[in-house]
Amino acid sequence: MEATVQSPQSATWQVHIDRSMWVGGVRSLMLQALHPIAMRGVWQNSTFQVDPIGRLQRTADFVGVVTWGTADEADELGRRVRGIHRALRVKDPDTGRVHRVDEPELLLWVHCAEVFSYLEVARRSGLRLSDEQADRYLAEQRRSAAYVGLHEEDVPGSVAEMEAYFAGMRPQLKVTPEARGAVRFLLWPKLPHDMRFLRPGKPLYLPFGALCYYSLPRWARQMYGMLPEIPQSIVSAGLRSFRLTMNSLPEPLHDRSFQPTTRRMLAGARERLAAEGYDLGRGLAGLRDPRRWPTASRA
Repeated sequence: MEATVQSPQSATWQVHIDRSMWVGGVRSLMLQALHPIAMRGVWQNSTFQVDPIGRLQRTADFVGVVTWGTADEADELGRRVRGIHRALRVKDPDTGRVHRVDEPELLLWVHCAEVFSYLEVARRSGLRLSDEQADRYLAEQRRSAAYVGLHEEDVPGSVAEMEAYFAGMRPQLKVTPEARGAVRFLLWPKLPHDMRFLRPGKPLYLPFGALCYYSLPRWARQMYGMLPEIPQSIVSAGLRSFRLTMNSLPEPLHDRSFQPTTRRMLAGARERLAAEGYDLGRGLAGLRDPRRWPTASRA
């Protein structure tokens, strides 16, 4: 049995271990908010309005478990998430129709907005991935989509398929009051209690929130129209600077951004990988280097 759901040899490992994921995560929430039913589902069934960072942390926990957890941990989390979604409903005030949160269309939108945001932001921030690796990442993420109840064959598994999916979805998207409210919260969120140590630096968050907004596709920014346009070359430079700064932080310090359950899961992953012969001298991020893999894994 593999030590982690996604191995250090996977394209997923290259993307998910990168600290540009924080920008990708917030950007994905802004993008997801453009689907009216998906956004209202979040608005009506969660504490997003008062704790958007908490929701981002919970998303990070899910991504972490289906990347670095054990197969059993990922299966259990998937069952729990599917059970929660199965019981939730969202009412569309425009039509009066009540939708299930676990409708495949809604699950697919959330998945695609999330993983494509991770990939696009990571590559734009300076992570060197070939086109083949980018396609492989999206193909690997079909497995993650299955944990929330989607069929792998129904999920875009390449960059071309993902771009075609978004082109087809654009006529269904619109900026609702809930979407505008979500973006406002993400530009200036309330920090949860367990991240109170970051409060002195909260004024620095606004440039981060703006960076997430400006990393959205042009068509999405035009729909929102909430911030004045700036040259995209400045955005790209900002993304590269953010990535370099965040990737320089020691892993134990960076891990403090996660919930305690996520930190315990990561500790378990390190122990299992070390037992298999991986060199953890430079942490999980160091396992991007094949020289730190067991000899048998380098073939």
